[in-house]
Amino acid sequence: LRTLKLHTVCEEARCPNVSECWGGGTATVMLMGDTCTRACRFCHVKSGNPKGVLDPNEPSNVALAIAELKLRYVVLTSVDRDDLADGGADHFARTVEEIKKKSPDTLVEVLIPDFQGDEKSIERICLSGVDVIAHNIETVLRLTPTVRDIRCDYNQSLEVLKKVKECFPKIYTKSSIMVGLGETKDEIFQAMDDLRRVGVQIVTFGQYLRPTNWHLPVTEYVHPDVFKEYEKVGLTKGFLSVPSGPLVRSSYRAAEKFLEGILRSGAH
Repeated sequence: LRTLKLHTVCEEARCPNVSECWGGGTATVMLMGDTCTRACRFCHVKSGNPKGVLDPNEPSNVALAIAELKLRYVVLTSVDRDDLADGGADHFARTVEEIKKKSPDTLVEVLIPDFQGDEKSIERICLSGVDVIAHNIETVLRLTPTVRDIRCDYNQSLEVLKKVKECFPKIYTKSSIMVGLGETKDEIFQAMDDLRRVGVQIVTFGQYLRPTNWHLPVTEYVHPDVFKEYEKVGLTKGFLSVPSGPLVRSSYRAAEKFLEGILRSGAH
């Protein structure tokens, strides 16, 4: 990955599960550089202005790396690129297409930004041949202005997920919520209802961990029993899978394993 000048969110975001995932044949590749145009108060990825710069070789380099590593399941994510007219949607989609050409048996999940709600950008991703589309609401409605960048919006994130399902109902959709930021159980249950309302099938819950002193402090270290409760409630609300635990992240292998089983069986 480093030889081909590729970034992984596993490293950039200091994910606690990096050894488990890399050892199990999965990785999350971060596209379009390591500088995000937004500055969410929970995220360790650096913020700035990339000034429209994109590596034109990245889609083919990512596909080459995936083929060489013989990955069964790959997650593509990216920094936000508000400096690009389409938010980087075409670059994202071309990467999926290149992977599918070189490794047709590899399943591809994309964790996308909101593309400022642009329908054409979302459609471009959906038409790429991707297997799973994830977009994270990150937190509950009340805490969104505090936790996420000012340009992020809870309802816009729901609309992104809704548009995917409306246009391409066979694509699996997924979202993720961090806990320990001051949310209540009722707010979590409401967020689950909101996600189900727009057709989301998989949701993950993980403990927020503060990357640096600049970032939001942890309000609470949530008890493992509460994670179990969220999983149980989520399943009763109709989610197909609810990976939930302190170290669970949006690209966590438990969710990938579940989705891989469904996708390879051809079930929908």
